[in-house]
Amino acid sequence: MAKPPQDEREKGKSLASLTMIWRFASHYPGHLAAAALALIVAAGATSGVPYAFKLIIDKGFAHGGADAHIARWFEYLLLLVSILALATATRFYFVSWIGERVVADLRLAVHRNLLRMPPGFFEENRPAEITSRITVDTTIIEQVVGTTVSVALRNVLMGIACTVILVVLAPKLAGMMLLGIPLVILPLVFLGRAVRRISTASQARIADVGTVTSEVLGAMKIVQAFNQQDRESDRFTAATETVFNTARRRIRIRSVMTALVIFLLFTAITLVIWQGAIDVAAGRMTGGTIAAFVLYGGLLAGAFGALSEVYGDLLRAAGASERLHELLVAEPSIRAPAEPNAMPQPPQGLLEYVDVGFRYPTRQDVSALNGFTLTVRPNERLAVVGPSGAGKTTLFQLAERFYDPQQGSVRIDGVDLRDADPSDVRRRIAIVPQETVIFAASARDNLRYGRWNATDDELWAAARDANAETFLRQLPEGLDTFMGEGGARLSGGQRQRIAIARALLRDAPLLLLDEATSALDAESERLVQDALERLMGARTTMVIAHRLATVRSADRIIVMDEGRIVEEGNHAALSRAGGLYARLARLQFDDLAA
Repeated sequence: MAKPPQDEREKGKSLASLTMIWRFASHYPGHLAAAALALIVAAGATSGVPYAFKLIIDKGFAHGGADAHIARWFEYLLLLVSILALATATRFYFVSWIGERVVADLRLAVHRNLLRMPPGFFEENRPAEITSRITVDTTIIEQVVGTTVSVALRNVLMGIACTVILVVLAPKLAGMMLLGIPLVILPLVFLGRAVRRISTASQARIADVGTVTSEVLGAMKIVQAFNQQDRESDRFTAATETVFNTARRRIRIRSVMTALVIFLLFTAITLVIWQGAIDVAAGRMTGGTIAAFVLYGGLLAGAFGALSEVYGDLLRAAGASERLHELLVAEPSIRAPAEPNAMPQPPQGLLEYVDVGFRYPTRQDVSALNGFTLTVRPNERLAVVGPSGAGKTTLFQLAERFYDPQQGSVRIDGVDLRDADPSDVRRRIAIVPQETVIFAASARDNLRYGRWNATDDELWAAARDANAETFLRQLPEGLDTFMGEGGARLSGGQRQRIAIARALLRDAPLLLLDEATSALDAESERLVQDALERLMGARTTMVIAHRLATVRSADRIIVMDEGRIVEEGNHAALSRAGGLYARLARLQFDDLAA
């Protein structure tokens, strides 16, 4: 089984996980170069503004305040501001573009990898929590790449430039200011680690809110039918309050961190400027120099203050990046071997289970199949009967290679499924599940799931054979009609006939049929049963039987209990034997005794 993401395990204590984001961003060197150039120009222009004021004060007013001379220096300042505005706009465009593009690529990469995962992966990892990672965590990363990183780099450049200029302007005052920087850095590092730990926990709690929301919305009829609205409201409130409390801890620490950094830095600047004022009064420094020093000191303080906030955002992004990275690097346990065996041609439809022992990864204490051996012959119609939990559905799961048995083998047309490419195996199988999945798409796209390149004529032919043509033609827009989420616009019988039409389009030699007519009304059941008869013709069929009509028409019936075959034969012979089949028949098939 692919290694699952671990919310509870300790995350890294550095920003190293952000390298994943850089790998995605590095695919666009042109945009990165444009953003970097604009960033440097904007930082340089910003750094030049205080020096322009120094020139205005020292040189513009030094000539008696002549209008023409003063205008010259103000014109330079306006030019500098124009360059700053253009560079800032350019930086914003390219950085924002990179942020959106990186998030889109990251979501695509994670989604592609998730499509490789076997069903067992999603038993061990909640789909709602995974959805939260793809949405909430990528939004955090988009914010960081599109805004925070740019702000961080700008302030780093500003900090370096201001420091150099301060040293050039007034070495003594600059030295005094730089001595206070360690006092700012230490609380930033210490408190930043706490922010990161809490940020990671906060993102996990947000995933819990998503889980509760999707669960309740998907079961709203049950919630309301049992009048459990208050309980579900309390459960959602508890999850939401947990998110808020966790976020409040993060906000509190970041607030303390920001206040501490700003207080220490501005205190240092104030003391330094105090000394500078004394130097100006003594004639050791010009008024323009101290004015520029004050402005540069303010820019430096602002840069460090912004970095204290930026660091917290980077830590949140590091946690989000690590959570996404776990999904991105997860490896499926079910995969094609390096040199897969080719499936024989033409297909035969032979299905074999040889001494199979199997336990689900999430239920290792229960044996789903135990020493199970069965051969389903080509073109045979086999019915599988047994009580709930006997292992019937497990036969389907193993045949499609959603799981591998821990013991024995499963073979199709003589090839061990572990030696074949799963895609080749599944091309030979068509399935009609008990609970039909209808996608939030058009009727055409739902039908084409059986064979995506099918023409409209082939779609209508399959619909006709599945007894679905009549209601499909009555839809407002025909095959282009939107089916609604989960097929909300269709009845249960109509959804089943869509599933049968898909299987007909698949035209596979092996049919796995989890018969689902027990919950249908008499007319729908008849239509579905007629469609199933056409579907089962001329192909190997293994059907989990719920209805007497299917059992009676089967060539052979096996009765399962506790992962083993306990009886085998046809309907008449098993009914006379008086064993488990006869007892199940009396309970499940009302007309069997007759």
